[in-house]
Amino acid sequence: MDMIASIRNAFVPIHRAGYPFIAGFFVVSLILGLLWEPLFWAGLVLTLWCAYFFRDPSRVTPVSDELVVSPADGRVSLVGHVVPPSELGLGDEPMLRVSVFMNVFNCHVNRAPVRGRIARIAYREGQFANAELDKASEVNERSSMVVETVHGEVGVVQIAGAVARRIVVFSRSGDPLEAGERFGLIRFGSRLDVYLPDGAHPRVSEGQMAIAGETVIADFGQRPASVLWRKD
Repeated sequence: MDMIASIRNAFVPIHRAGYPFIAGFFVVSLILGLLWEPLFWAGLVLTLWCAYFFRDPSRVTPVSDELVVSPADGRVSLVGHVVPPSELGLGDEPMLRVSVFMNVFNCHVNRAPVRGRIARIAYREGQFANAELDKASEVNERSSMVVETVHGEVGVVQIAGAVARRIVVFSRSGDPLEAGERFGLIRFGSRLDVYLPDGAHPRVSEGQMAIAGETVIADFGQRPASVLWRKD
């Protein structure tokens, strides 16, 4: 039993949203293999990559209302003050924004950066420009949500990219969220923007790598002396 448990723990779980895509890749590989055997092996490699893309590993999240954790795996592409998108309803004054860019090799399951309640969710159609560009926050297709917290309203925006064509949101308006809780994913490359109210201070730099649900990207000026951790 110990050996079986060890083998099971060695494999990273796959999110259920990826099953149809993995199955589709594999079926296409079989069909291509009937035409020419090398095509099957090429398709099998792509199938394994697809399974890797939809991986959903457990994360250990620091539990504190003073901390803001990364909503995505990837590279911090921007840290600065920017006027939030109008659909968030957060006003027209600049807010601290931390952006995390995900490439096609990053884990794409998105996690809540803070604890709170979802006040509203808004979807906006748009372009599919490179999500790493700053203008993507304004022109690209995106799904936005506002989370009510003890420090005020926090905006979280999922932005589609040049390859991404589908934003998935698991949560609904009115749902409670725990920091580090899964709330959505974006298929095949994209970006997450977090807009923070006054009092938030960035704790990451542009170019730094972040881990969803674990990396502290900002705090509200008073780091707790001791932090509890929750594995999910």
